[in-house]
Amino acid sequence: MRVFSFLWDVRGYFFWLLVVSALCLVLERIWPWRRDQKVLRPQLAQDVVWLVWNGHFAGMAVAWGADWLLGRVYGGLHVPSPESLRLLSATPPGVQFVLFFVFKDFMDWCGHNVLHRVGWLWEFHKVHHSIVELDWIGNFRFHWFEVVFYKSLTYLPLVALGVDRRVILWIAVLSTLIGHLNHANLRADWGPLRWIFNSPRMHAWHHDAIPRGGHGKNFAIIFSAWDWIFGTAFLPGAPDQPEQLGFAGIEHFPRGFLSRMAYPLTRRSR
Repeated sequence: MRVFSFLWDVRGYFFWLLVVSALCLVLERIWPWRRDQKVLRPQLAQDVVWLVWNGHFAGMAVAWGADWLLGRVYGGLHVPSPESLRLLSATPPGVQFVLFFVFKDFMDWCGHNVLHRVGWLWEFHKVHHSIVELDWIGNFRFHWFEVVFYKSLTYLPLVALGVDRRVILWIAVLSTLIGHLNHANLRADWGPLRWIFNSPRMHAWHHDAIPRGGHGKNFAIIFSAWDWIFGTAFLPGAPDQPEQLGFAGIEHFPRGFLSRMAYPLTRRSR
């Protein structure tokens, strides 16, 4: 079975990842929010490695694992064909896209919230919050465990239920575009649409070194509506961005790619 791995084919998701990345880089150069922030900032080379690793290799490994797991599940259920469990395969692609775009984003919001509230999960998520200068490429600085965590919550159920491959691909591409924009050096807040959509201004406060409400605010990936509905939204008029990004104790956090990959396992051993 190869029902999942198409997402990480270089002709599929990874190609669009490069296109989206180039677009956001250009937008940052045309309309920068923080004009004194340099393109060639510290740890940029490491973030390129995170982009390629999480955008291709880690995703491909999870895809292969998902193919194997679904094969085991289907075999264990002794179904005549995996197609018999794909209950949504006959639903029009347009309907699938709308329903599961919203479903995926809500599950992402829930998962992101949990990453901040459960202690041992937060240790993994610290890799992403080690960002001290926000730009588009920071969207892909996250621990390999988060690939497993988020894909298990969202894409794996969609694939198992038979959602069209093209729908899953375009959900992934659009989610990446919005994620890049939210981390980008852009001042956009989308005006009245800020009540519905996340934005660079809103997400900057999620990376505040002082977590609002104890565990932070603005957990939305795409739809800020979840934060407004559940009381986790924060968007002040002034100042329009935090003084410092990161988290308490960031000065003791590993700085190398491999040491961050091994974290928090090395932390537990210490």
